Amino acid sequence: MAIFLEEITMEEFKEALTRTRTMILPFGTVEEHGRHLPLSTDTLIPVEILRRLKRDVFVAPPLHYGVCTSTRQHPGTITLSPETLRRFTRDILREAYRKGLRCFLLLSGHGGGLHISCLKEVAEELVEEFEDIRVAVVSPYEMLSRELAEIAETENDSHAGEIETSLVLALRPMLVKGSSEEEYPSFPKPLVVREKLRYWPGGVWGNPAKASAEKGERVIEIVLRKVEEVLDLLEGGW
Repeated sequence: MAIFLEEITMEEFKEALTRTRTMILPFGTVEEHGRHLPLSTDTLIPVEILRRLKRDVFVAPPLHYGVCTSTRQHPGTITLSPETLRRFTRDILREAYRKGLRCFLLLSGHGGGLHISCLKEVAEELVEEFEDIRVAVVSPYEMLSRELAEIAETENDSHAGEIETSLVLALRPMLVKGSSEEEYPSFPKPLVVREKLRYWPGGVWGNPAKASAEKGERVIEIVLRKVEEVLDLLEGGW
């Protein structure tokens, strides 16, 4: 079973370190997810999925904040600057390395491009700095786009849509407050606009009305399988 750092003692950490040198660090956000999902959606999804992981690996407490750009003007969204996210990630991984950990999976429930880019930048820095470190950056929605498209009825489903709503229905159903209208952002790419609410007022990308707990369970199985595959790659040869 996954070993959650906040739930063990230092002696238990030392003992577990004889069995694994791998740590998963979940990343989330405090970010709007329509009128029906909690601001913690991007955090609770990876953390709750990892509680079902049947493997000896450390799981660090999640970072509840991330880099949010398209949603930063919506009520409730609290974003970090990219540099803050890079500094946090860099410091945590260096300190965990000092404690004997060598393989790191950065698992992000938030798929924002700038957010993921920050994690990848730090990973690149650290594999240059330490010869025996291994780092993987995983955004399930990015890596599993084809598999998720086979589950979702909504074409081009994304933020607070069918898949994310299905996951929260499966993991924490009491936090789903009804539904939101089907919506898609209309940003005038490639422009970077100031008035983001004008182009995406409801903060939904997809059709949450088509969500179900059953679909959520199917997604959870796929994500867990992918996490296992990435962990096999990270730990291979040790």
